Amino acid sequence: MSSRKWFMLLSLLLVFSLVLVACGGDEEEEPVEEAETVEEPAAEEEEVMEEEGLEFEGEVVTIFTAAGEDQVNAMEASMVPFEERTGIDVQIEGSGDFETLALVRAEAGDPPDFYNFPQPGLMADFARSGFLVNMGEFISDEHMQAQYDQAWIDLGTVDGELVGVWHNADVKSLVWYAKPAFDAAGYTIPETWDDLVALSDQIVADGGVPWCIGIESSGATGWVGTDWIEDVMLRTAGADAYDQWVAGELKFDSPEVRNAFDKMAEVWLNPDYVLGGTTSILTIPFGDSPLPLFDDPVGCFMHRQASFIVNFFPEGTEVGTDVDYFYLPPIDEANHGKPVLGSGSIVSMGKDTPAGRATAEFLTMGESTRAEVEAGLFVAPHKDASLDWYPTDALRGFAEILMGADTFRFDGSDLMPGAVGAGSFWTGIVEWVSGTELDTVLSNIDGSWPAE
Repeated sequence: MSSRKWFMLLSLLLVFSLVLVACGGDEEEEPVEEAETVEEPAAEEEEVMEEEGLEFEGEVVTIFTAAGEDQVNAMEASMVPFEERTGIDVQIEGSGDFETLALVRAEAGDPPDFYNFPQPGLMADFARSGFLVNMGEFISDEHMQAQYDQAWIDLGTVDGELVGVWHNADVKSLVWYAKPAFDAAGYTIPETWDDLVALSDQIVADGGVPWCIGIESSGATGWVGTDWIEDVMLRTAGADAYDQWVAGELKFDSPEVRNAFDKMAEVWLNPDYVLGGTTSILTIPFGDSPLPLFDDPVGCFMHRQASFIVNFFPEGTEVGTDVDYFYLPPIDEANHGKPVLGSGSIVSMGKDTPAGRATAEFLTMGESTRAEVEAGLFVAPHKDASLDWYPTDALRGFAEILMGADTFRFDGSDLMPGAVGAGSFWTGIVEWVSGTELDTVLSNIDGSWPAE
């Protein structure tokens, strides 16, 4: 074989060997494949972000509420961050005729995505009529426990189903006092009910009037008194008895309820304690009743009312300077702790949609109330709502009282059947203050309870 042929043969063998090496290198180049695999989670993360941010672009979710214009505007502002993250357009509709219109829409099969109920009793009626979605099907117990105290979860649960999540709260267990006159007289904040009675006696002995009380409220006259009884019931009978009472299992004509009325009578039916005497309670509008706190000299030193009463104070009033408040003291702290009575609004789903589910989960977070809290409209019941959001020390104090409560219970008259809570219970208070025997009052209320 010639040298030229040998050279050609060797050249071919060399090329062939290089090809084999190259092919073998491709098979063993695992780092390249690993690099491609490492990139996949990033792609998945990008896909998830796109889904969370854009999946609901252009979809509308409606919330129907009894709230007024100011709260509707603030609620809309609270929704903006959520809307920007999801693309959902949350539209808030407020109506002063909420209860009637909500029922009309539900019965017509044209519900809003959400109802914002002013009381859980109405929500429960809607739930038992089959008008509400069980949010427990997509919101876990663990999440609810992280966001709310158990009392709030229980209030949103009907027949074992989670049908409501709480949006806002008002604290009712408050006593407002004329701070400048109070401090000048050297009075101290009472720590117990006995201390409160002793303080009232001291004010009388000093020539003053301890209490301003007025319950006139047109067709709703009497509700101020039911709030007092509810606060006292929690302090004398405890949460379990309170729940039985609200449910109709514990009669009004029972030792527990009688005792609450007797305790309340220590203040209400003592003419020396009340500005204008006991009979004036019936004629003074509840919104005007705290105004003597601001007289010079003061007309009275104390007034029990919920946090919302600040809206009825004289313009320019500074809480903490012109007037201040303290927690209505416990009566039997050893057995019943320091309970708090309150009210608020609760949000329920009228129809089940993916966008609605995303919105429902957002409503369980404190962020869903932030603009409203910052506007000073109410207290947020969410655990993750920051105290820094509250614009005043007073509002921050309300939140701290709510968070520090041993027991929280909702306004009992709002939980009772309408014929009782907004009927015979209200009128019963009026009759009792007017002089009707307590036996008769309690018997009449029990007789008005709807038959099952």
